[in-house]
Amino acid sequence: MLKTTIFKKGSVTFSDTGKGRVVVLLHGFLGSHQIWENTILELSKSYRVIAIDLPGHGSTDCFGYVHTMDLLAKCVKEVMDSLRLKKYVIVGHSMGGYVGLAFADLFPDNLKGLCLFHSSAYADNDEKKRDRTRSVRVVKANHKIYTTEVIKNLFATKNAKYLKAEIAFAQKIANKVSKRSIIAALEGMKDRPNRDMILGMVNYPVMMVIGELDNVLPKDQLLEQTQLIKNKQVLYLEHDGHMGFLESPKLTTKALRKFLRACY
Repeated sequence: MLKTTIFKKGSVTFSDTGKGRVVVLLHGFLGSHQIWENTILELSKSYRVIAIDLPGHGSTDCFGYVHTMDLLAKCVKEVMDSLRLKKYVIVGHSMGGYVGLAFADLFPDNLKGLCLFHSSAYADNDEKKRDRTRSVRVVKANHKIYTTEVIKNLFATKNAKYLKAEIAFAQKIANKVSKRSIIAALEGMKDRPNRDMILGMVNYPVMMVIGELDNVLPKDQLLEQTQLIKNKQVLYLEHDGHMGFLESPKLTTKALRKFLRACY
């Protein structure tokens, strides 16, 4: 069921499906709550699943020229407060994981668990920041070409020929993100701080999903981060890139169920 709430005088859209203990799904860059379609279908059999359109994505408004991860985390908190929910697990894909980490930093008392789904606790290094600045220039010139290239790169190269429908599905969602919103997200990701300390501080379960064939985040860097986590679960996807929930839906759903049982 789709719902809306108000955040900073703008509208935020989210889906609310199922009953029971709560799991919050946060999509990545150029996504929306719809990208989690299959995950929502499966998890909502046992849990109440809240999937949020982050600012500038899906049907949620854009809130300025830079969407910091802290701003996005505050938007998530506003949604959860509007539902009067106090304790939940956050599952964040890519940029959604950066938002989850910001949430863990700002609102530690609300979390029962955190899953970084193809996401990193490290800030962008100088090279990655330069890449994002170049991306902003490309987006200003032609954002449709940019989104097509980004989506294609999210899937493991060898999987592309088998996953044409999944790539088209992700592309359709990405095409709805405006030029201004793409730039706001790129600027926000570029400026995010290191949050690896959080991985070592929290006592609740933390899960990391890592794709061996990820073109976006180096697997070695992510495996290094798993060493910081006290109460950890790791799903290592040997055949996948950056979109495990579309590349290996059954495997990832099964792992998420196991993780949620540990959190609750």
